[in-house]
Amino acid sequence: MTTETVFSGNLNFFGLGDLIQLIGSHGSTGILEIRSKYTTKPGKVFFVEGNPVDAVCGSKKGTYALYSLFGWVHGEFEFSLAGVDRAPVIKESRMQLILSGLKMLDDGEIQKIGPYTMDPKRQDSLVMGIPQPLIKGPLIDYLYVVDEEEYEAGRDIVLEGRYGNWLWVILEGTVQIVKDTPSGKINIVRIGPGAFVGSIASFLLGDYVRSATVSAVDRVLLGVLDSARLIQEFGSLSPEIMKILLSLDRRLKQVTDRSVDAYFNEASKIDFDNLDVNIPQGKDNGKLGIIREGTAFVVRKTKTGDALLACLSPGDFIGRLPFIEMDHEPIAASVYSSRDLMVEDVDPREIAAEYQRLSPTFKNIINNIAAGVSATSLMTCEFLKQHAKH
Repeated sequence: MTTETVFSGNLNFFGLGDLIQLIGSHGSTGILEIRSKYTTKPGKVFFVEGNPVDAVCGSKKGTYALYSLFGWVHGEFEFSLAGVDRAPVIKESRMQLILSGLKMLDDGEIQKIGPYTMDPKRQDSLVMGIPQPLIKGPLIDYLYVVDEEEYEAGRDIVLEGRYGNWLWVILEGTVQIVKDTPSGKINIVRIGPGAFVGSIASFLLGDYVRSATVSAVDRVLLGVLDSARLIQEFGSLSPEIMKILLSLDRRLKQVTDRSVDAYFNEASKIDFDNLDVNIPQGKDNGKLGIIREGTAFVVRKTKTGDALLACLSPGDFIGRLPFIEMDHEPIAASVYSSRDLMVEDVDPREIAAEYQRLSPTFKNIINNIAAGVSATSLMTCEFLKQHAKH
């Protein structure tokens, strides 16, 4: 069978509903392949004259498989023109498929496949009635694991405010990320197998102070990572990507602090009259830069108002990182800046090329931090939404 790839891209920019409409409007016959690093096999949708006739997603086939693919919100797609010799097992119209798929996704009937998932059925994971995200990583790279440690359910692995520079990968089990406040402890997110306990700064700085408590939800087996090897790899990077990765670390701490503010309905108010729109939400100008002077604010527009997610200062990056999926600017947030903002442009292609040369473990650490930023930002917005209801 002869195939010709006609377009490809990222699911952050084109969801499955958008792709079905686009392929339908052109009346194309071919195969849409969707890939995610969080699954072992790609999903496929088969089109004849613009209409989906069959789909495959793991062991699922037909309409059920197509609806499941609406949950693949992080990944890559590729559409190829090709002859399709399959019986038309999908009978619904394109619009009916799109509306039903999006509704099922919104109602939690379809599992999201990506760096984090939500499980509303686990009552022990609810905060303010909101299911916490569970962050998982891709396949574990054991080359950097030098030892293993085991923790029973309920034990604290890391205590907020204490010093420590160990970085672990979760081999088995689930842990809870907790913030201590004067009014008590707040559960933020949970992390599971393949995710990391710690941050880039934690293995770089000998006197690093932990910014959150980490407790074992069930029996947890951790792999201790080779800090010396990670430090050596970090030291080989260019100054630009070093700054970006340390800024990513700081951004996770920022969004975690903002989630605590949102939990107590104490979110900071922003005076937009004295700020410029640097990056509008939903519009990608393709630029990436590092702040030299001034300040910037990452803000997500939601149905219940504006949610402040992070405050950026000199040394922090702004723009879309070309090598990770993160629900901030430009797709899921705007950047507002002070009028004295000065940004040093960075070539995204050079940064992406340098990222590709990193070890699988270091890539996984970076993607895990980005997943934490996305998941914690989601909780911030959900807390604000709950307060808006009352």
